[in-house]
Amino acid sequence: MKKFWIFGGLAATLLLSACSGPRERGATDGVERIPEVEALLAQMTVEEKVGQMAQLTLDVLTVGENEFVTEEPLRLDSAMVRKALVDYGVGSILNTASNKARTVEKWHEVISELQRVAAEETRLGIPVLYGVDAIHGTTYTVGATFFPQQIGQAATWNRELVRKGGEITAYETRASGIPWNFSPVLDMGRDPRFARMWETFGEDVHLVSELGVELVKGYEGENNEVSNPFHVASCLKHYLGYGTPWSGKDRTPAHLSNTELRERHLPAFEAAIEAGAHTVMVNSGLINGVPVHASHRLLTGLLKEELGFQGLVVTDWADINNLHSRDRVAVNHKEAVKLAINAGIDMSMIPYSLDFCDDLVALVNEGEVAMARIDDAVRRILNTKHKLGLFERPVTHYEDYPLFGSAEFEAAAYQAAQESMTLLKNEDNILPLPTDARILVAGPNAHTMRALNGGWSYTWQGRDNEAFTGDYATILDAIRAKVGAHRVEFVEGVRYVNEASYWVEEEVDVAAAVRAAARVDYIVLALGENSYTEKPGDLHDLTLSEQQLRLAEALAATGKPVILVLNQGRPRIIRRIEPLMKGVLQAYLPGNFGGLAVADVLFGSINPSGKLPFTYPMYTNSLVTYDHKPSEHQAKMAGAYDYESDFAVQYPFGFGLSYTEFTYSDLSLSSEELTADGELEVQVTLSNTGGRAGKEVVQLYTSDLFASLTPDVRRLRAFDKIALEPGEAETVRFVLRSADLSFINAEGQRVTEPGDFELELGGLTAGFRYVE
Repeated sequence: MKKFWIFGGLAATLLLSACSGPRERGATDGVERIPEVEALLAQMTVEEKVGQMAQLTLDVLTVGENEFVTEEPLRLDSAMVRKALVDYGVGSILNTASNKARTVEKWHEVISELQRVAAEETRLGIPVLYGVDAIHGTTYTVGATFFPQQIGQAATWNRELVRKGGEITAYETRASGIPWNFSPVLDMGRDPRFARMWETFGEDVHLVSELGVELVKGYEGENNEVSNPFHVASCLKHYLGYGTPWSGKDRTPAHLSNTELRERHLPAFEAAIEAGAHTVMVNSGLINGVPVHASHRLLTGLLKEELGFQGLVVTDWADINNLHSRDRVAVNHKEAVKLAINAGIDMSMIPYSLDFCDDLVALVNEGEVAMARIDDAVRRILNTKHKLGLFERPVTHYEDYPLFGSAEFEAAAYQAAQESMTLLKNEDNILPLPTDARILVAGPNAHTMRALNGGWSYTWQGRDNEAFTGDYATILDAIRAKVGAHRVEFVEGVRYVNEASYWVEEEVDVAAAVRAAARVDYIVLALGENSYTEKPGDLHDLTLSEQQLRLAEALAATGKPVILVLNQGRPRIIRRIEPLMKGVLQAYLPGNFGGLAVADVLFGSINPSGKLPFTYPMYTNSLVTYDHKPSEHQAKMAGAYDYESDFAVQYPFGFGLSYTEFTYSDLSLSSEELTADGELEVQVTLSNTGGRAGKEVVQLYTSDLFASLTPDVRRLRAFDKIALEPGEAETVRFVLRSADLSFINAEGQRVTEPGDFELELGGLTAGFRYVE
């Protein structure tokens, strides 16, 4: 078919102008003035402007009994499409329909028709901005390449792999005709109770910031040229402080001091904005009793003015409605719209009703929302569409993306899964296992692709995963391929049984698993979680389920060595069974190639190199991060009470074993002092003193010995991943500057205070002093 578009009205005229012409910045709000956008904005009515600020979910525009139900096969409802796009001028659509993955052909058909109506049947021909949550691959597209979820990508500590994953996801999202990706997640994964911890890069601000920038650059390109048809606009979420709710439950209140907010939660967003990210999505929850969607201080004062963010700010799902219906800070929906738009929201993910448009038009006409605020929002929206090249090419064509789902892309996802594997225990060097061994494979996660992928995989909750994953290997499939099916026994033992509830399990054949253990040499026990995300992932107890714990205990009692594989989105408490396990492998949510990657580590085809991006807790009431305060770890006084106040964790942040040995030596500093405008070069020799090739994550930590606010016991300041052959050595260099030692003081200012510091690198330590 021919792939060209004819625009009506003013849009056609604008396309004739020089798109590469000079850009002017406004004297008042600082948002970039693009001549084509300014000419268009000047022609728009209030209703057309407000329409651009509205975002509907695709279900609303499809044939079905109501806006929540889409009939299959998927067909657009022409009357509803025209009502939304023509009558109301809706500027954005998101999501799939019926929570189902679609082929690239179907995506092209649907989005092409939406863009045709917008171009030919609306007065100004403004293209639609389509968005989707492609958080570890193009979630709602059949045949897309799936990488590990972000927590697994963080475990690689490999900047190059994270960027490559972003590039491939951007390519395949554009192959689906979609130019806007609601990713990366820059929330801090500091509370393992949180249902979305696995969507984060973990608990450390430096690691999250570094990998967040890599993902932004992967999506948008090194120079953020999102008009390139192989790139997408990224969306930083969820601004700000979303990942640490007080209760641990999704979308519940957080209590964060200004110091904590700026020290832990803001830097990753600041770094990604500096890296050029085009859009931001807002935290669905509350901070200190104020819904973030209604916070002028956070959305306008901090984000737009202090950080200078010039892009588009979009709500999360129905969150303007929540200001009234859930949070009760607005007496009705109209007041909720007023609060959110005046706070700094540019686009409302409505997602079902057009009442938002009616209410906002009325508020403008009544003088409750200033036209200047509307113009600012619409300017940001149209700027984004212009930069994406949508006025020139509103939909890309899948035929122009021959690498979609290719072997090349899948090889990158496979490598990411391999490097995410984190070996936590290897007692008596039980691993790697011999390939001529007899193996019992057990556990609810042993033979499921759904658990390997997790949520946002083909469907929102990751259900019906098996309909799309028949060509991939579960953990059981991969082990059979390694040793031969005749050497493998499979007895599930425990099973996930209720699709409506993600935590219902039952013991189905524990006795049979125990009997099978008598016929094998080793047991591989795959435990963890079913797929979930958001509110359905809330839980009351972080401890691994009683059914799974009993299965582990029964198998360990057989006397056969048990290797525990943890396939989970957050660290579930395993204190009761960990001492019984000979080996423990943390697999996270590794994606479609997770089964192969697990087997590669178990049988030594690859040398594990993953490191924990979080602190693995030992107790449900002791959820402390590595960068805690000294008072979190108080030694017992001789002859005094036997109180439990030590820093008791199952495994520390940054930990992970290898099948080879790495030795650190010759730590040196370029100076004993660091000045405000100077640099301190740190170098160390890393040697592979073992018998096989491997990769080591070199991690540099500093400790501020004394400060005006109690300092963290230590902080990650730099890292690099180094590959070495046996007997090979490499000098690794890092540079520290004064900003690397800074912190937010009691007045909310970022400062570096003079004094003594200690750095630690691979177990070696050295001291230096910061002087002004």
